[in-house]
Amino acid sequence: MINGLKVVVVMPAYNAAKTLEQTVADIDQNLVDELILVDDASRDNTFELANNLGIHHIIKHDKNKGYGGNQKTCYKKALDIGADIVIMLHPDYQYTPKLIPSIVHLIASSLYSVVLGSRILGGGALRGGMPLYKYISNRFLTLTQNFIIGAKLSEYHTGYRAFTRQVLQKVNFNANSDDFIFDNQMISQIFMAGFEIAEITCPTKYFNEASSINFKRSLKYGLGVLKVSVEHRLHKWGFIRIKRYETM
Repeated sequence: MINGLKVVVVMPAYNAAKTLEQTVADIDQNLVDELILVDDASRDNTFELANNLGIHHIIKHDKNKGYGGNQKTCYKKALDIGADIVIMLHPDYQYTPKLIPSIVHLIASSLYSVVLGSRILGGGALRGGMPLYKYISNRFLTLTQNFIIGAKLSEYHTGYRAFTRQVLQKVNFNANSDDFIFDNQMISQIFMAGFEIAEITCPTKYFNEASSINFKRSLKYGLGVLKVSVEHRLHKWGFIRIKRYETM
């Protein structure tokens, strides 16, 4: 807890048994009040390990709902238990939990309602092992998105992000896709709702257990990102109406 605000970390998990223990060990639990893990029908022993580690709230999907579907369950549970600040952290250890205190302070000080951990700021993405094709795609998509949406983020594609309770209550994240494009749709919603986003440099690690999206799915994701950006602009101009931009 910080400044009287309840801090909750949510972890959307899929086959995370090899990295979960290290992830949990690096979370500052003097600051974080409760942990939530949602196991998206993993084929390994993620669920059993989560229980052994004493994670406060563990939910197991009977069938795989996808990355976006997993996050929906995470955020619903966080709101249900009264979270004021919600940090979404991948349990594959691609993103370091050691940044949580810095992220939380940016929100608890009322400076920002949303904080993203950027792999691009500081140039650590390639040093951390990001495949070159992913780095080039990231830069191209981000430049295009900034131009279309009218923002200035260093990247839209990080899975390390934190929100105030008010953000999660206002944006209609349940209207988003259950796939990887969920992340981009949510950032678009946040901008549309008028919230300001901060970014913090985040070192990253790429290895076999991290970042499971392959080239084919990356291509599908990239096309989806461009579609979201165009829809954002057309909705803002009033040419079309998109349900997911209706605030809750």
